[in-house]
Amino acid sequence: MIAHLYEKFLTHLKLSRGASEHTLRGYRHDLSAFSLFAEKDICKEERGKISKRLIRRYLAHLHEKRSGTRTVLRFLSALRGLYKFAMREKLVDDNPLEAIENPKKGKKLPVSVSYAQVELLFEQPDLSSYLGLRDRVIMEVFYSSGLRLSELVGLNRRDFDVRNQLLNVFGKGKKQRQSPITKTASEWLLRYLQHPERSRVEKDPAALFLNRWGGRISARSVDRNFAAYLKASGLTDRITPHTIRHTIATHWLEKGMDLKTIQTLLGHTSLSTTTIYTHVSPKLKQEVYDKAHPRA
Repeated sequence: MIAHLYEKFLTHLKLSRGASEHTLRGYRHDLSAFSLFAEKDICKEERGKISKRLIRRYLAHLHEKRSGTRTVLRFLSALRGLYKFAMREKLVDDNPLEAIENPKKGKKLPVSVSYAQVELLFEQPDLSSYLGLRDRVIMEVFYSSGLRLSELVGLNRRDFDVRNQLLNVFGKGKKQRQSPITKTASEWLLRYLQHPERSRVEKDPAALFLNRWGGRISARSVDRNFAAYLKASGLTDRITPHTIRHTIATHWLEKGMDLKTIQTLLGHTSLSTTTIYTHVSPKLKQEVYDKAHPRA
């Protein structure tokens, strides 16, 4: 069967491609599981050969085990890599995976939280400290604008238009857009920029948000700070900067903002990406149900 093939393949990955032990363990697990299934399930006419029919039976077996799409894709990736190697080395005559298509990845619905949960999280930073103030301002800007984490940490001071309460944002693909923020968020931001401690530690005067040493704050630091405040809040839901982005988009939609405007504010290339928020909000689901049901 394929055991002798995948051992050669794994040796090739290790020696020629420098694959990590983690990758090798994952490939060995997936390929050995398939090999064991094949030994038990293979038809007499398929003895010694992997067929398209056998692979489809194994995919059905994974489905019966309720394996997720990621598991199936990982297996197919390992098997495709194996057969690409085997064909190149002339260890097999044909590739049974040519007619096998990958399952489509199901879109995960974005997670949002309630306004009360947002408020509780925002109450955690210690406003008497410079760093606590900075973290509260970051939260306010996230909830006001719906920025991505990478967009927020990339902001420069010159990107903040105080008079018009706008942020000049460089999003995915270096696409530029203007993101309005609330008066409240603008006031918080000014308070942070004018804090005497900031001028004392500042080593990167261009950056809008600084770390404790005065350089530009990193995305990892913001994530770590959010995790600490979440733990302190006692909230059970996992709230990250991206959760805040999803939350404000959902709240905008619930307040009646049109999808095209939300698309522009979030920097989505496609409107279909923004449309997914209509499936997230329980309030919107209820509204759709009430309008559609004849007895509602």
